[in-house]
Amino acid sequence: MDTVARAQTGSSITFPYYCIRRINAPEDEASGREVYAGHAPATSFLGFPADENVREYMLEAEGKKRRRPTDVHKAMQETLRNSPENFSILNGGIVLVARKVVIDDKNRVAILNRPSIINGSQTQGVLKDYFNEFVQNGDPNRKPFPVHVKFEMIITQDDNLIAETSIARNFQNDVMRISIVGRLGQLDELEANFQKRKPGTKLRKSETKLSEDYVLTEKLLQVITALVPDELWPYENEKGSPNKVFTYSMKAKCLKDFQTMWQHVHPKPAHDRVKENPDSEITEEKRRLYEDLYKFYLDIAAEAWDLYEKWKQHEKFYGTRLRSIEREGRQIVDIPDGIVFPILASLSAFATKKAGTWTIAPPASFSDAELIKAAVDVYQQIADSNPNKMGKLRACYSSLYQITSIYRRLSQAE
Repeated sequence: MDTVARAQTGSSITFPYYCIRRINAPEDEASGREVYAGHAPATSFLGFPADENVREYMLEAEGKKRRRPTDVHKAMQETLRNSPENFSILNGGIVLVARKVVIDDKNRVAILNRPSIINGSQTQGVLKDYFNEFVQNGDPNRKPFPVHVKFEMIITQDDNLIAETSIARNFQNDVMRISIVGRLGQLDELEANFQKRKPGTKLRKSETKLSEDYVLTEKLLQVITALVPDELWPYENEKGSPNKVFTYSMKAKCLKDFQTMWQHVHPKPAHDRVKENPDSEITEEKRRLYEDLYKFYLDIAAEAWDLYEKWKQHEKFYGTRLRSIEREGRQIVDIPDGIVFPILASLSAFATKKAGTWTIAPPASFSDAELIKAAVDVYQQIADSNPNKMGKLRACYSSLYQITSIYRRLSQAE
């Protein structure tokens, strides 16, 4: 069985093909890139790298929660088993990228430097399963049908173009925003700062990172947003009275807001900005606010996650008799997010800079027990003992924030 043969030097591989043709457009010529199209044996893709792709093979996603085959997976599997001769026509093919290429048409191989699949990981994954099935369960006297796959090959040194192409080619498959933000490197600084306090811990930067070893990035951003102090709140019409209800249930908004902030802190050159985007230009004052806010996110990341985990199992909730709290004997196992998020938002009153670094620093007079007592009252009297309602009522957030604000003012007066 043919496989991708890795070259002995550098990060190049030898890619066997059946046919190949250069199909450059005038724009490709002007940009110094090359585009090829062709067909290659399915086995040429089995060991092909896919590290530049925003989406991994969904059925091999990390973690215990393996995904079931989608209709697309099932359709490809059905074709391979029952009519493999039609696979090259029915399948959309695979898009490859490489930094350089040397075509050896005599031997029908291409030498690719730093190659990757950027669209077609699902096709590659199904092909791997198909050939593995033959090896494990097939008749030793029967060989798999020599399936071929269409490919498009883009040769460019432009890493940004590779990232953007990977995203654009995958939009048809409804790639989750977390994969896009992660692929663009917009979570790297956040992860690096998180790891300063929690070495070895990784943030979930792709929808396929399902292992419990990863911190849920969307949840982390929800928590940090809830902790943002008044002076850094980015919504002008809510200055002095932030509405943080969305932090409880709108993880997509929190992620999108972080991405917007990141883009303004790391702006592209003016000639690269999308002119049609009204947010591409902002005032200098707004940019400084985003920079300060971004620093808050970086500084507070690990501490924010510690606070979230602490309040999710806060021992002082024992004895409150709230039915929505999960317990194991005398142990608090889980407190609903609807109760936790108004509490976290109230702690934003204690956000302060110490030695140039943001932290949550309650005054010595503050007591978690007092805040829990207030939260229980709010839960019962305003939210009708419904945690979901508590997480979505602005009045619940305001009531608890009033408590922590009083502590802050008293500590400042001392």
